[in-house]
Amino acid sequence: MDAESNQKLPVSSSSQSQERLKKGPKMTRKGAYAAISYMASAVLLIMFNKAALSSYNFPSTNVITLFQMLSSCTLLYAMKCWKIISFTTEPQITTNNPVTLIPFKTLVHTLPLAISYLLYMLVTMASVRGINVPMYTTLRRTTVAFTMIVEYILTRQKHSYPVVGSVGIIILGAVVAGARDLSFDAYSYGVVFVANICTAIYLASIAHIGKSSGLSTFGLMWCNGIICGPILLFWTSISGDLGRMINFPHLFSHGFQAVMLFSCVMAFSINYCVFWNTTLNSALTQTICGNLKDLFTVGLGWLLFGGLPFDLLNVAGQSLGFLGSCLYAYCKLQGK
Repeated sequence: MDAESNQKLPVSSSSQSQERLKKGPKMTRKGAYAAISYMASAVLLIMFNKAALSSYNFPSTNVITLFQMLSSCTLLYAMKCWKIISFTTEPQITTNNPVTLIPFKTLVHTLPLAISYLLYMLVTMASVRGINVPMYTTLRRTTVAFTMIVEYILTRQKHSYPVVGSVGIIILGAVVAGARDLSFDAYSYGVVFVANICTAIYLASIAHIGKSSGLSTFGLMWCNGIICGPILLFWTSISGDLGRMINFPHLFSHGFQAVMLFSCVMAFSINYCVFWNTTLNSALTQTICGNLKDLFTVGLGWLLFGGLPFDLLNVAGQSLGFLGSCLYAYCKLQGK
């Protein structure tokens, strides 16, 4: 199977790059598919993770993340050995190393991406503690502003006034939605903003390193896994998470195993879609999709599970966020 033709990361000419810096890339049909695929995968992943953590009361999110990472690496290794996929977009990037499957130099080149991903995971988990959910959601949605700043610092990416305006509407909506919960906690706020910065750096690193590494989307996922996997395995070992997993009463339940299987499948899908969406579109588009995904998750959760009290400010804020996301999507589809 000719994997290289299907999994190449987009490469722009110098004139196209100048146009990107001026007004941003126009979203193609393939880019729209990538954005929709990410949002669908993200919503399904949240549901399966919620089933494992809430319905079965599984004690450790780190172990779930570890399982998802190991499953992803195993699947990528098998598909690469069977020549179903390629880790590179350039024929000259080859190696005979049966463990890494890519040259060591290329692996080192992707190290900043893997480190930013690990920080993104750890800090995001820590940011949930010590702050209520409405305010957490409000502060996390300001990631779009951090992403714009990091994109400009790393790649000199500039955005048009309509795009900046749509981002402003999203942030305003987030503030309105959390207006009733404006209790200030300097430490917790600081941790959330650090999580925002880590998220922005991770997404911008995908766009920057992905295009300069010569690796396909699958290759970038592989590098992330083999660098972060051992670190996460060590962390879950010393923290006692693996011991709690062994003593988990539903470990051999067919229902729990099915939930974990689908969770790992959707984690593989969402990781692929994050790289695919970010490299085809931009880090900012990926962040906007994350915000739009949150709106769909809230709406779907209310329809399926109920239990959400009506709050006019929250509805107004969510509506503003949805309006800003739609305006951003329109600007990208029009190439503004």
